[in-house]
Amino acid sequence: MFRALSRFLPLLAAMALAACSGAEKAPGGPAPTVLAAASLQGALDEAAAAWAKQGHPKPVLVYAASSALARQAESGAPADLFISADEDWMDTLEKAGLVDSATRDDLLGNTLVLIAPAKTAANIDLADRSAFFTALGKGPLSIADPAAVPAGKYGKAALLNLRLWEFAEDRLAPGENVRAALALVERGEAPLGIVYGSDAEASDKVRVVATFPDSSHPPILYPAAVLKAAKSADAQPFLEFLHGEAAQAIFARHGFSQPL
Repeated sequence: MFRALSRFLPLLAAMALAACSGAEKAPGGPAPTVLAAASLQGALDEAAAAWAKQGHPKPVLVYAASSALARQAESGAPADLFISADEDWMDTLEKAGLVDSATRDDLLGNTLVLIAPAKTAANIDLADRSAFFTALGKGPLSIADPAAVPAGKYGKAALLNLRLWEFAEDRLAPGENVRAALALVERGEAPLGIVYGSDAEASDKVRVVATFPDSSHPPILYPAAVLKAAKSADAQPFLEFLHGEAAQAIFARHGFSQPL
């Protein structure tokens, strides 16, 4: 029972906070609850604030790994929008009949980078395996869980493509989401980590030492869609706002790109 409840804790906490502030209610109805990939935190906060400044109720934003959020939606957690960090988890919800397919579209793109603590001076040539493992030393490689979390899945694909996986697999320190992978490097507990370019952009405690070639992993896309269980009339308008010029400019400042 506790494990089932724990899947809802991020959502319940966010909704409770919104209830305390009164942000989830407005004359036009409830504000949309958005299940969003952890890597969107910061950028989506700013976009939601810009939306609220136009007179709309401020969306309730729930951040976690796309895998965890998809499972929350499958379990019946109340939400209006889902923004995933890969196509797979959106496909899962769509096949389960939980997504309004007519509203689904790719919202953003991203890059995959190798990071090190900010004090690290040298860049790394990913084609040079010895350079990679010299930089890793005896420490772990921080990465989001490659078994489920999109950033980790992209990371595994890139390592396989570059023939680094067989050497790195036993050195992984998998995190529950990409921000957890970032934090491990920020704290100096891992000499290297694999995150999105936007995550590296958000932190002054790490620096990018290499960028994985786009050809080394599937395209990094953020599909977004309204959920069929949506109760907020603002769900579709807010999604349209996120696709618009003002919101896209915000995302670009945070290191995101247009979807390919």
